[in-house]
Amino acid sequence: MNHTIQLRMMVFSSLMTALIAIGGYLSFPIPLIPVPIVLADFFVMLAGLLLGAAWGSASVGLFLFLGALGMPVFAGGASGVAVFIGPTGGFLVGYLFCALVIGLVSGKGEASLSKDLAALLLGDFVLFGLGITWLKIVLRVTWNKALAFGLLPFIPGTAIKIMAAVMLVRTLRPFLKQVIPQQSKLSL
Repeated sequence: MNHTIQLRMMVFSSLMTALIAIGGYLSFPIPLIPVPIVLADFFVMLAGLLLGAAWGSASVGLFLFLGALGMPVFAGGASGVAVFIGPTGGFLVGYLFCALVIGLVSGKGEASLSKDLAALLLGDFVLFGLGITWLKIVLRVTWNKALAFGLLPFIPGTAIKIMAAVMLVRTLRPFLKQVIPQQSKLSL
């Protein structure tokens, strides 16, 4: 990969990191539930779809690293390593795997609506799987409670985010193809 393309990918990856952090600030607490509604996962989805597995994961990894270092990038401006061992820690780690899975599934072959939808659904399955499992462990609750706290309130919003991501990607992908050759999405 030439240096110009490498630099462009770094810029787009950094932009996605910033958007994920901004999405964390757009945090709406739900009464009696330890996991807030955030827009960060929407930008994680976009990172995987637009940048691919490697660069999408890199942008999420940078977001997590900055938060662990103490930069207030997590939901509601939270930060620090302690957030990873709290109720939302599984969702934060899940962001990394969500972007990776979305990038792997959507990056194979020719882009299509069905492939993007499958990638987003699978990525969110991984995200919620990790988040709910960690929530159950940390709160020491039953699976039913963990699902009530970590999944049920988020289903409508996640469906809207998936639809919005698909529509936005269909608009942005032609632009990205002009400035970044397709093979650059595959490797760091």
